[in-house]
Amino acid sequence: MTHSATRRVAELGLVLPSAGGGADYYGTLYGKMKPHYLSDKLLFLSGQTAGVDADGKVLFPGRLGRDLTVEQGYEAARLTALNCLGCIKDAVGDLDRVKGLVRSLNFIACDPSFTQPHLVASGLSDLFEQVFGPEIGVGGRASIGVMSLADDYCFETWVTVELH
Repeated sequence: MTHSATRRVAELGLVLPSAGGGADYYGTLYGKMKPHYLSDKLLFLSGQTAGVDADGKVLFPGRLGRDLTVEQGYEAARLTALNCLGCIKDAVGDLDRVKGLVRSLNFIACDPSFTQPHLVASGLSDLFEQVFGPEIGVGGRASIGVMSLADDYCFETWVTVELH
């Protein structure tokens, strides 16, 4: 039996959100952009975050090493991965079209002395591996500590995937 990302999402009990925030999010709220760009067999996602709660409040606001623990950052990155999966599904219709994760470029809002952005970004990488398996779900990765992100998010990623 072949690996199915769609089946794996169901087995993990995950509910995929629709692509991050709709037209207001990608177009007016954060400037002119699309949620994704498809070029032949490469899908480029715009910046993805953990999102907001039911009241519209940013999930996991603040900086790692000052306001948030590594564990909280990991969870923010995991939620971000879930939003990426929703965006991929919205863009191409089926997660099983993903041939491989090309790369993720991860930004972690942190205190200047924070030296563990890679541990935070593992929340994203671990969920991708759980959904797609190690051959498809593990790609190149960079994790960069920054002073701030829009709306006080603690984690943001750019993801590129290759499609069948």
